[in-house]
Amino acid sequence: MKLQRMRVEQLRQFRKPFVLDNLQPGLNLIHGPNESGKSTLVRAIRAAFFERYRSTAIDDLRPWGDSAAAPTIELDFEHENRSWRLTKSFLQRKRCDLAVGTETYSEDDAEEKLAELLGYQYPKRGASKAEHWGIPGLLWVEQGTGQDIEQAIEHAGDHLKSALNSMVGEVASSGGDDLIETVRSQRDTLLTGTGKPRGDYLQLEKDRARYEAEIEELKERVHKYQEQVDRLGKLAHDYDQTEAERPWEEAQRQLEEARTRYQQVERLEQQQAQEKATLSQLQRNQGLLQQNREHLAGLSRQLEERKAQLERAERDLSLAQAQTPAVTGRLTEARTAYEQAEKQRKLAGLLQTRERLKQDVRRLEQHKQVLTQNLAKAKEYHQQLEQARQQARENRIDSALVKRLRATGSQLNEETIRSRTIATRLSWQLDAGASLTLNNESLTGQGEQQLLEESALVIPGVGTLGITPGGEELASTRRKLKALEQNLEEQLKALGVTSVEQAEDRLSAYDSAERTLKHAEELFKSVAPAGLEQLVSEQSEAEIELENVRKQLEATPTPDPKQNVPALEQAETAFTQAGTALDKTESDERAHQSRLSALTQARDSAQTEWQRLADEEKSPERLQQLQQISTELANIEKQQAELEASLERREREIREARPDFLKQDIERYQNAANHLRQTQENRGRELRDIRVRLEAWGAEGLEEQLNEKEAELDQCNRRYQELHRRAEALDLLLTLLTEKRQALTRRLQAPLQKHFNHYLSVLFPEASLEVDEQLRPGTFSRGNELGQITELSFGAREQMGLISRLAYADLLREAGRPTLVILDDTLVHSDSERLEDMKRILFDAASRHQILLFTCHPGNWNDLGVPPIDLQSLKVNAVAQA
Repeated sequence: MKLQRMRVEQLRQFRKPFVLDNLQPGLNLIHGPNESGKSTLVRAIRAAFFERYRSTAIDDLRPWGDSAAAPTIELDFEHENRSWRLTKSFLQRKRCDLAVGTETYSEDDAEEKLAELLGYQYPKRGASKAEHWGIPGLLWVEQGTGQDIEQAIEHAGDHLKSALNSMVGEVASSGGDDLIETVRSQRDTLLTGTGKPRGDYLQLEKDRARYEAEIEELKERVHKYQEQVDRLGKLAHDYDQTEAERPWEEAQRQLEEARTRYQQVERLEQQQAQEKATLSQLQRNQGLLQQNREHLAGLSRQLEERKAQLERAERDLSLAQAQTPAVTGRLTEARTAYEQAEKQRKLAGLLQTRERLKQDVRRLEQHKQVLTQNLAKAKEYHQQLEQARQQARENRIDSALVKRLRATGSQLNEETIRSRTIATRLSWQLDAGASLTLNNESLTGQGEQQLLEESALVIPGVGTLGITPGGEELASTRRKLKALEQNLEEQLKALGVTSVEQAEDRLSAYDSAERTLKHAEELFKSVAPAGLEQLVSEQSEAEIELENVRKQLEATPTPDPKQNVPALEQAETAFTQAGTALDKTESDERAHQSRLSALTQARDSAQTEWQRLADEEKSPERLQQLQQISTELANIEKQQAELEASLERREREIREARPDFLKQDIERYQNAANHLRQTQENRGRELRDIRVRLEAWGAEGLEEQLNEKEAELDQCNRRYQELHRRAEALDLLLTLLTEKRQALTRRLQAPLQKHFNHYLSVLFPEASLEVDEQLRPGTFSRGNELGQITELSFGAREQMGLISRLAYADLLREAGRPTLVILDDTLVHSDSERLEDMKRILFDAASRHQILLFTCHPGNWNDLGVPPIDLQSLKVNAVAQA
C-alpha cells in the first residue's frame, strides 16, 4: 500500500483546504515546528480509517470555535496496482465514499471494505479505541508511544496469525484450536489449571473423605463400645471384692492408734515447755540478783569516782568565771563601734538623697523645657497640617479620570492632525476690495482653510460653488473627531474643569498638597507621636513632678559641713563590718554564759551525787540487802539443777517417741482411708455411667450404621474412580494436543523470527530476541545479560519497539497484506550512535514499505538520504494560492 496524496479541510487548524501530495513509495520525511499540524495530519489518517463517518464522538476534529464545520479527508493510495480513493466527511456532512479502480463503495460498505483490506474493526458505538485498530494500530505509531508495543501486538494478534498461517500453508487452524478448546473445557470441568479437582470430581473427593471419616468415627465408637463392655465386667468384680474386704476400716483403726501416741507426745512437750519457762524465769532472777550484789559491792569505788568528778567541775567553773570581765568588755566596745557606724551611714545616706533630688530637679527642668519646645512646634506643625488638608480638599481630583482625559485629548489632537492631512484644502488670494463667502463667512485678502464637511463658496457676480470632501476615510475621521470632542467635553464637565491643562494643574496642586500633608504629618508625629493633647498632658505631669521633687529637697535636712561624712558606699561597708563584729562578740558572750551555766550545773550535779553515795555507803540496810541476795542466789541454783535433770529426761522420752514420724503416720493413714473410700465411690459411679452409656449406644445401632456407611463409600469410590480416570485421560489428551499445537506454533514463529533477527543484527550485533507463542517479543539476551524488553532503558525500548513493528511489516508484506508505516516524532530519546543505526534500519525498511516520518527536529535526519517535506512552507503556499 502506497499513500500518494491526502487532502484535509475544516479539520482542527486546517480550516482551509490543505494538500500533501507527491509522497514517495519509500521513505518520506515530513517536518515542521510544534503546532504546525504534523500530529493533526496523523490524526486525520487515523480518523479516515478508524472512525465511523456517522460517529458523534469525534469533536476533537472540529476547528476551534467552529460548530458548523464538517471535517473532510481525502486519501489517494495504491494497492496491488489499483488506485484507491477514500473521501470521508464527519459531523455536519456525514459521508464516506471509496473508489477502487472502476468500482465504487459508499457509506458502511466502503468502511467495511477498508477494514477488511487493512485488518482492523470498528467499534459498535463511540470513538474508536486501541483494541479496534488491529494491524494499523501496530504500524502507525503515535507521538510518545513508540516504546509501548505489547497491547498493540495483542490487538493485532489474530491478523498476524492469519498471515503466518497463509505463509506456512498448514493449519495451525481453527479446527485444531476448537478441539483443544473442547478438550480444555471438558478438562476444566474436572480439574483446575494446576491439576486440582473441581466441580463434581472435587465434590466426590470431599464426599469420599467425609464417608471415610464417618466410617472411621463409627469404627472408633464400636471399638469403644466393646472396650466399655470389658471395662464393666472388671469394674463389677473389683467393686464387689472391695465391698467385702472394706480395707478403709483397717486404715481408720491404724489412724486412731497413731493419733493416741501423738497426743501422749504432745502432753510431754507441753510439760517440757512449762519447765523451760520456769528455768528461764529462774535464770533471769539470778541475773538480777547478781547485778544488785555487784552494785552494792561497787558503791565505794563509785564514791571515789564522784569525788574526782566534783573537784574537776569546781576547777573548770573557776577558770570560766575569771574570763567573764574580758568578754563583757569586748561586747561593750563592739556595741559602741556599731552605733557610731550606724550614725555615719545615716549621714551619708542623707547626703546622697539630697544629691539625687538635685539631679532629679535638673533632669525634670530639662524635660519640661523640651516638652514646652515640642508643644510649640506641635502647634505650628498642626496649623501647617490643617492648611495642607484644606489645600488638598480644594484641589481634590481623580488621577485616573485625569489620565483618561489626557489620553482623550491626545487622541483628539492626533485625529485633528490626521484630518488635516486628508481634508480638502481651500486656499485663496484675492485682489484688494474683492471678497468671497464660505459657509456664510466672508473671506478677503489671502488665506487657507481645510474642509471636512460639505461647504458652499459664494463668488459675487458668478454664483455658488458646492464643495464636498471625498473619501470614506474622511467621513470616518469626521465621526471620530465628533465622538472624541463629545467625550472630551463630558470628561471636562465631570471633572469640573474647562481644559486639559486646568485638570493637569489641579492634579499637580493636589499631589503637592498631598506631599505637604504627608510631610506635615511626619513633622507633627516627630514631636507629638501620641497627639497634641497627650503632649499637653505630659507637660503638666512634668511640672507637677518637678514641684514634688523640689518640696522633697527642701524637706531633706542638710548635714553639718563640719562633720567628716564619708561616702555612702564606705559608710555601708564600715556599718556592715561593725555589725559582723558585734554579731560575733554577742555570739561569744552567749557561748560564754552558756558554758558558765553548764559548768555550774555540772558542779552542782557532781556535789549531789557524791553526797548521795556517801550517805548510802554508811546505811545498815545495804548490809542486810547483801545477806538476803546471797541466800536467794543459793536457792535459785538448787532449783536450776532439778529442772535441768527433769528436762533432759523428758527430752529423751520425746526423742524416742519420734513425733515427726507419728505426724506422717497420721497423714498417711488419713489419706489411705480417704483414698480407699473415694476409689470405691468412683468405681460405683463409673459402673452406673458405663451401664447408661452402653444402653444408649446399643439403642443407636452402631454396627448397622457402620454397614450403611461402608456401602455408601463403596458407591462413592466407584463414581470417583470413573471421574478420576476421565480427568487423567482429558489431562493427558490436552497435554498431547497442546504440545502438537506448540510444535506448529514454532513453525509459525520462524518467519517472524527471521525478520526480527534481520533488524536486531544492525542495532545489537551480539544480541538475540525470542518470539513467544503469542508472537510477541519475549526474552532478550545480549552477551551474559538475559531479560525482557521492558527491563531496558526508555530509549532502548523505543528502538526495540520500532524494529519489532518493522519486522511485523515485513511479515505482512510477505503474506501479501498492505503495509503503511507512520512514525510521529519517534526516536527522540536515542543517542547519536543508536540514531545512526536506526537510520540505516529505516532506509533498509523503506525499500519494502512506505514510511511517513513526521518530526519537529529535521536537523537530526539530514543524512537520511531523502528530500524533506517542509509542512510550514506548504501551509504558506496554500494560503498564498487561496
